[in-house]
Amino acid sequence: MENHILNLDSVDQYNKVYGLETLHPLISVVDLNKATRRMEYTHWHYGVYALYLKLEKACDIRYGRQNYDYQEGTIVCFAPGQNAETTITTDRIQMNVLGILFHPDLLRGTALGRDIRKYTFFSYEANEALHLSQEERDIVIDHLRILRMELEHGVDKHSKTLLVNHIELLLNYCMRFYERQFATRSRVNHDVLTRFERLLDDYFDGPLAERDGLPTVKYFADKVCLSPNYFGDMLKKETGKTPQEYIQEKVIEVAKERVSGTNDTISSIAYSLGFQYPQHFCRQFKRRVGCTPNEYRAMVNQ
Repeated sequence: MENHILNLDSVDQYNKVYGLETLHPLISVVDLNKATRRMEYTHWHYGVYALYLKLEKACDIRYGRQNYDYQEGTIVCFAPGQNAETTITTDRIQMNVLGILFHPDLLRGTALGRDIRKYTFFSYEANEALHLSQEERDIVIDHLRILRMELEHGVDKHSKTLLVNHIELLLNYCMRFYERQFATRSRVNHDVLTRFERLLDDYFDGPLAERDGLPTVKYFADKVCLSPNYFGDMLKKETGKTPQEYIQEKVIEVAKERVSGTNDTISSIAYSLGFQYPQHFCRQFKRRVGCTPNEYRAMVNQ
């Protein structure tokens, strides 16, 4: 059974697994307190967006190779294309889990459909769940209740607009809550930032840049055990810069040191920094510094 993958291509499939009623083909507000069926183990392949509020820890969730870090009062999110394994840890059929599942087709032609990528928490990985205060839980529950009421109202010409608007409002609250979490974990975030800066120094001080090329955000995110999206959002919150901006600034800082402090050719400096073509290095240097590497060398050494 554990080798079977359930392709979750519709909200109705999820509802059938737990014996829940489907009120709309593209969206479902779920309450597993009302479940009439259970599956001890499920390997989901998500074809829908899912956001769960886990009010009790009644199952283990594996995302990739790690167990999901969640506890009571935690938001867990998944997006189309992601896989997760769920193992129930209680004998009860009902579980104190609320949530919403919605199909990408619901968002077609809407502002949320165009902007859904900005909600990067859908791509956060293990150890990056959202831990809510009681007040924040109440806000999420209120929004789920409103969405449920709208579904029970029946479909009319206003339904899609109202449903999508309420989903967007809920997601915006989750963005706020994640930013609060970044702030309350500022000491941990500072440690990550310190490690990132050290890793940057090591990358350009050693042979890695010339051997492997310019570093990627994913390379550093993996080194600090975070997903690229979570790492990027955390760094932006802490410093106002994206990881890519940080990396580019480091490249130019090291380049200026080598251009002004050595007699190495511009080509050899470009290769040592990880550029495949020296002309790409020269263009980036001029864009960031305002002059070419040779002009900078002449200006500094005059």
